[in-house]
Amino acid sequence: MGPVNDHDAADSPVPIDGSSPPPGVQPDATTVLVVDDEAAHLASIEKILVREGMRALTADSARAAIDLARKHRIHVVLTDLMMPGTSGIELLRAVKQVSPDTEVVVMTAYGTVEAAVQAMREGAYDFIEKPLKRMTLVKSLRKAAERGRLLSENRSLRQELSLLRRREIVGNSHTLRRVLDIATQAAPSMATVLVLGESGTGKELLARYIHDRSARSSGPFVAVNCAAIPETILEAELFGHERGAFTGAVAKRDGRFAKAAGGTIFLDEIGELSPSVQVKLLRVLQDGEYEPIGGDTQRADVRIVAATNRDIRAEVAAGRFREDLFYRLNVIAITAPPLRARREDIPLLVDHFLGVYCAKNGRTRLDVSRDAMQAMLDYSWPGNVRELENAIERAVVLCRADTLAVADLPEVVATASAPAPSVLQFPVGTSLDEVEMRLIRETLKYTKGDKSLAAQLLGISIRTIYRKLGDGAEPTDD
Repeated sequence: MGPVNDHDAADSPVPIDGSSPPPGVQPDATTVLVVDDEAAHLASIEKILVREGMRALTADSARAAIDLARKHRIHVVLTDLMMPGTSGIELLRAVKQVSPDTEVVVMTAYGTVEAAVQAMREGAYDFIEKPLKRMTLVKSLRKAAERGRLLSENRSLRQELSLLRRREIVGNSHTLRRVLDIATQAAPSMATVLVLGESGTGKELLARYIHDRSARSSGPFVAVNCAAIPETILEAELFGHERGAFTGAVAKRDGRFAKAAGGTIFLDEIGELSPSVQVKLLRVLQDGEYEPIGGDTQRADVRIVAATNRDIRAEVAAGRFREDLFYRLNVIAITAPPLRARREDIPLLVDHFLGVYCAKNGRTRLDVSRDAMQAMLDYSWPGNVRELENAIERAVVLCRADTLAVADLPEVVATASAPAPSVLQFPVGTSLDEVEMRLIRETLKYTKGDKSLAAQLLGISIRTIYRKLGDGAEPTDD
């Protein structure tokens, strides 16, 4: 390894561990690592950088430069293109691996178009020729440092935005934990998942939960609300189209399946698909391929998670949904429980949404009065978690005190009273069959006929409910 020349304490760069810079060094000064095998050239550039208020590091070999790049935050690497051993191009590649935010400026006395093009293709910010002109050098380094800062800031902002958009599954109830256990087991596989449940129960959150724990978590997650896209264009939205495939198709367009390649596609409200789109989706599930409108067959490199708030079995029985497609989708079925089935999670959800919307509206964190919390526990929440979230957002905006009161809640919530729980009594000698039947029927009344939810609450399989009630064919996949 060649010698490495750091400067006196006043000019030394900031360590990568983020500790405070030495006295006399501006915290926001640009740090430049100069790499050249000519000592005189290093010393000359070093003087220029110090006079321009930059921090400087110097190295006479690529190996020494990489060591410094690992130890310090470096904004720009200024490297000679032609050096013995490792070339400037090879150093550029190594720097980008060690520190992707660091920009690289290449200098050489052998300036050719081919060398410049190669350097730019490899990710160099600029290409300057020796002998160096001071103003050209300084201008290039400052622009390179600014570009690196902007890229770093943009990346951080995108990460923050992604975290804001990503919602959490909040709750610790037994009912929710059972659902998440199934989702966790299903996630690593490539099996298709069908998420059932009422509107507002968080079916998309469950789909994201599965995606984030799958082998495809680094790929895209593409959500499609099938009910929100007009039937006439849904096929093109999902599978794409070629230019001229139909009137108005002025250019080729990729569909959602192409955009989800390598990741997961979430098909919400799957029960709204038209018969023609159902046929195309069935082909994706059976053969792993599809055809854009007017185009050639494409491979579908996606994992499918579908969801519906409809009774999909009833849709199959009525002939509105293909039975073969249902069984392809229903490999693993998960029911998102309604909020009324996990009331113990309401305080946790209230606390979570208060944090979100107080921060969003620039308010200090609100407390919740005991009466307000009781009103929310008493209410049945037919709109589920989505309705609760909207109620909390409204309350945060309208509350004039530091404590959220009953009066701040929507009237329908504020005037709610706890539903009287059904208490079943059986005389001694009642047969077990009769006890089971009455318990199942009362639970179904409570869940408004939702057999999947009733099975979860009773701790039995949905197949058992169908068998006990004698409702005909039993489900084969649950």
